[in-house]
Amino acid sequence: MSMLKIKKGDNVKVITGKDKGKEGKVIAVTDGKVLIEGVNMITKHAKASQSNPKGGIMHQEAPIDASNVMYVHKGKTTRIGFTTVEGKKGSKKVRIAKATGDVID
Repeated sequence: MSMLKIKKGDNVKVITGKDKGKEGKVIAVTDGKVLIEGVNMITKHAKASQSNPKGGIMHQEAPIDASNVMYVHKGKTTRIGFTTVEGKKGSKKVRIAKATGDVID
């Protein structure tokens, strides 16, 4: 399993498309697409159901390709790289911010 550069909970900035410049927190990541809080909003017409008794028009986020977002580290966008860190339990693969070299997680 390869490690993805963007993870759930990361703060990201949209770098292209209709929502260019918007920042938000990643809600979900699935096969190369990310769902970001308040970005790429769509209107969905929902039928009344037990979970949504009124139905009607709902506004929700739609997935955006992971290549169209950039990680935000200390207020600035940065690319993400990987490195291995030696620890007590052996080596561990971690994400690093390319701009500063800081370990992200």
